[in-house]
Amino acid sequence: MNYMANLRITKEFRFEGAHALLDYDGKCRHIHGHSYRLMITVEGVPSLREGDPKIGMIMDFGDLKDVVETHIVKHFDHALLLRRNAPLAEEISGAYQNVLLLDFQPTCEQLTLHFADILKKIITLPNSLYSVRLYETPTSWCEWTK
Repeated sequence: MNYMANLRITKEFRFEGAHALLDYDGKCRHIHGHSYRLMITVEGVPSLREGDPKIGMIMDFGDLKDVVETHIVKHFDHALLLRRNAPLAEEISGAYQNVLLLDFQPTCEQLTLHFADILKKIITLPNSLYSVRLYETPTSWCEWTK
């Protein structure tokens, strides 16, 4: 068995969110919601260090869960995502809780890039973030890979 093989682990997360796309020419210009599915894949070599409680693992699934829940899910779950310069964005965020004003259009593509940027800084050597896949609907997703 090749114990030095590069392997990948993936954990799935789910959260609810709403957004509106500023200046978009389709239905998504209106505030609407999604049941997002987020797949995070980490790449690395399993630990072979004797005495390591995580021996044989790239990363503990529980540790990956903690990282993603803390840095992404708890902020984005049941949030309304609006571009900062959207009409009434400041008023809406002042009137309601859990409104995130973003410096980018809250598309599936831009959210995927944003999540990758967050996680690349946290998941570090000897492991690395390999991919972020965000499903906006059951049949539509965006994927970032390193």
